[in-house]
Amino acid sequence: MANDEYYMKLAIEEAKKAQKLGEVPIGAIIVKNNEVIASAHNLRETAQLPTAHAEHIAIERASKVVGSWRLEECKLYVTLEPCVMCAGAIVMSRIPKVVYGATDPKGGCSGSLMNLLEESQFNHRAEIVKGVLEQECGDLLRNFFRELRLKKSKANM
Repeated sequence: MANDEYYMKLAIEEAKKAQKLGEVPIGAIIVKNNEVIASAHNLRETAQLPTAHAEHIAIERASKVVGSWRLEECKLYVTLEPCVMCAGAIVMSRIPKVVYGATDPKGGCSGSLMNLLEESQFNHRAEIVKGVLEQECGDLLRNFFRELRLKKSKANM
């Protein structure tokens, strides 16, 4: 049986696919019964859609595989802490466990700014496991934004 690090490595591979497209490198994997049923990476710039986050796309794909909007027996692995939109989609799709790598102090809604996944007022909550391969996940993002700033500064010279 694979562990959280194994699945997070798969999510990191998805994030690298996003990076190759010039997208923010975030990847997501959804697992059911120890089998990957969906994978995705950010496509906001490519699709020009604000909802094209890795988690959102993975949830849609997993729902098609399962044949239901309820993903009650699934786990979501994502390289960055889910935002408000993705946290809402996780709650609404009934995913019971979320594992993420890097925290997002500016937009994270799974423990940083707020914690929508464990909000007691909702009828569904998700267990959260934070910091799995956090350094590697964070380095992907830091390096991406560092390179982006460098390109912008060179363009302004």
